[in-house]
Amino acid sequence: MKGYMGKVLFVDLTSGTIFEEKVDDKIYENFLSGVGLGAYILYKNIPQGADPLGPDNVLGFVSGLLTGTGSVITGRWLAVGKSPLTGGWGDSNCGGNLSPAIKQCGYDGIFFKGISEKPVYLHIDKYGPKLHDASDLWGMDAVETEELLIKRHKDNKKCAVATIGMAAEKLSLISGISNDKGRMAARSGLGAVMGSKKLKAIVLDGNNKIEGYDKEEIKRLTKEYGEKVKNANFPSILKGNMLPMMSRVMDMGSTYSPLNGMMSIPLMKRWGTIFTNTFGLPNGDCPVKNWDGSIKDFSYQKYKHMNPDYIIRREERKYYCYSCIIGCGGICNVSDVTDGKFSHTHKPEYETVNSFGALLLNKDMDSIYYLNEIMNRSTMDTISAGNTISYAIECYEKGILTKEDTEGMELTWGNSESIVALAEKMIKREGIGDILADGVKKASERIAKESQGYAINAGGQEPGMHDPRLDPILGIHFSADPTPGRHTVGAGQYYTYMRLWEHVSWAPKVKIRTPKEESYIASDEVALKSVANSCIKQIVDGSGGCLFAMISGLSNWRLFDYLNAATGWNLSPDQYMAIGKRMQTLRQMFNIREGIDPISFKMHNRISGNPPLKEGPLKGKTIKIHDMMKVHWEAFGWDKETGNPLDVTINELMINELLDI
Repeated sequence: MKGYMGKVLFVDLTSGTIFEEKVDDKIYENFLSGVGLGAYILYKNIPQGADPLGPDNVLGFVSGLLTGTGSVITGRWLAVGKSPLTGGWGDSNCGGNLSPAIKQCGYDGIFFKGISEKPVYLHIDKYGPKLHDASDLWGMDAVETEELLIKRHKDNKKCAVATIGMAAEKLSLISGISNDKGRMAARSGLGAVMGSKKLKAIVLDGNNKIEGYDKEEIKRLTKEYGEKVKNANFPSILKGNMLPMMSRVMDMGSTYSPLNGMMSIPLMKRWGTIFTNTFGLPNGDCPVKNWDGSIKDFSYQKYKHMNPDYIIRREERKYYCYSCIIGCGGICNVSDVTDGKFSHTHKPEYETVNSFGALLLNKDMDSIYYLNEIMNRSTMDTISAGNTISYAIECYEKGILTKEDTEGMELTWGNSESIVALAEKMIKREGIGDILADGVKKASERIAKESQGYAINAGGQEPGMHDPRLDPILGIHFSADPTPGRHTVGAGQYYTYMRLWEHVSWAPKVKIRTPKEESYIASDEVALKSVANSCIKQIVDGSGGCLFAMISGLSNWRLFDYLNAATGWNLSPDQYMAIGKRMQTLRQMFNIREGIDPISFKMHNRISGNPPLKEGPLKGKTIKIHDMMKVHWEAFGWDKETGNPLDVTINELMINELLDI
C-alpha cells in the first residue's frame, strides 16, 4: 500500500525467457518509480558501450509512483533505453492509457533485452506474460496494429497497447512508440530500439489493484485540485484571434513578476497546446524558417490559418489521458481534408503544428492534419521530422541539395505538396528520405559538411518548438540535460508558474518586476532556477505526473503532499528535491560512462543567437550558453568545466551504494 507494486518484469527476446524481479523498498525511496526506477535498472543492466540497436540495450516501459492511487493528472508513462539518436541516456514521456495498465499487470516496469529472431509482441493478462508471433502485424501502421490486437485480446475490458509503425520498423532514429492510437512517446529514437528488437507491441490486460497509503488524504487533495480546475475558465468572449494581441501585451515591458500557474489551465481546457500556434509567434517563442526567421517571414496572413478556434471546430470530442481532469487533447474529424484516407486524428499538438507550419513557412493547415496522422501511424517524431525537413529545404535553397537529389521535388519554403511527399519518403526510407530518416545530425554527415550550419540540434536531437532566445533557461535544459533538446524539462516561464520557492528552501524567489535581462546572465540565481527545474521534473517523471499539472503550480497541484499520502514517507519538499537530484545525476553518470562529453550536447549556435537575428521580436538576442551550462553544472555539484558529477556529490547522494543493492 505504498503506491508502487514492488517488482519489475524482464523479457529476454533472444531466448524467450520471462522472469520477475523484486525491487527493494530502498530503491523506490531513493529513486521513486518512473524515470528514476528506469535509470536504476538500465544503469545496472546495460553494459558499457552497448550498441543502442543491439541485443545488449535494454528497452523499458515504466509507470509512475502515483499512477492509479487516486491522484489526478498522474497517468503518464515513459519509454527508457540507450538512445540511438544521442548515444546516451534516452527517455520519452507519453500520456494515453498505458501507465495504469503496467501496474495492473503487477509491475512498475517491463524491460526487454536481446533481439527476437522474428517479430513478436508481449501479452500480459491474468494468466501472466506470454510472447506471441507478430509476423502478421509487421508492416502494419500503429493504429491498425492496436485495433487488431484489442480485438484479438478483448476480454472484460479494453486492453492497453503500445506499438510501433513503419518508421520504427525501418529503424529511423527519430521514431517513437504509439499508445492509444496516436499518443506518442516520440523522443530519443526509442521506437528504433523497439524495432531493432523485433518487438512489435506490448498488450496489457491485468487486473491487479493499485493502492495508496492514505486514501482519504489522496481523495481530499484530488477534490481540492479538481475544484480549482473546474473554476478556472476564461470569459467566452475570448477568441483565438485575440491570442496574438494578448501575446504582444504580455510581452511589453522589460520586467516580469511571479504568476499563478492556474492561469494556464483555462488555455489548456479550451484549446490545449494549440493556443501557442498564434500566441507564440508575436513574441518570438515559435521558431520560424529553420530557426533563422521571425514573424517577419511568417506574417499574420499566413499564421492566421493556425487559429486554434479553427482546429477546435473539427474536434468531435475532448481527449483525456488516464486520470486527467484538464482534457487538453481532442479527436478531430479530418476525412474531408485527407480525401477520405483518414477519418479522424488526434488533435495535432502545437509542436506538430509549428514543426510543419512556421518552421517550414507552410500555411496549409490541411497538410498538417495529414502529416500529423501519418507521423502517428508510422511512429515518427513530428518535432524531429519537421526540423529535418526544414534543414533539407535550407540545403536546397543554398544549392547543397539539387532537384536531382530530391528526385524532382521542389523543396521550397511553404511548398506543402513537397513537404508531404518528403515526409512520406522519410517514413518509407525511399531515396532522399532514407538519408533524412535519422535526423539532421546524421543527414548532415551524409550530405555535406558545410550543411551542418543548417542542421539544428542539441547533442544529435532536434529541439522542441520553443525558442531559448526568448527564454534562456530553456536553453540550459536544451544543452545540459542528459536528454538534450527537450522543451519539457524546464524553462524560466515554467519556474515562474510553479512557484517552487514557496516550498523548497533553496529555490530562488521570483521578485516583482524582475528585469528580463537577468535571465541572460550566467548567474548563481539562474543556475539554481535551472537546477530546481531539473530536480522537480525528475520527481514529476518518477510519479507519472504531467508537465501541465506541474506548471499549474505546486501550491495547486500538490505533488509533494500526494507523494506522502501515497507512500506514508512524510518527506519534506527539500528531501524530495534531493531525490530528483539523485535521479538526474544518475542519468548524467550513464552518459559519462557511455563516453558522452557533456559539452557536445550544447545547442546549435543559431539558436544561441550566434549570430543574432537581424529582425523580429528576438532581434539581437544572444545567449552565452557555455557559461550558463557551467554555472548549471556547478550548482548541481558536477564539475563546472566538464559536466561530470563530482565524487563528493555521488557519495552524498549514495548512488554507488544504492547501485550495489
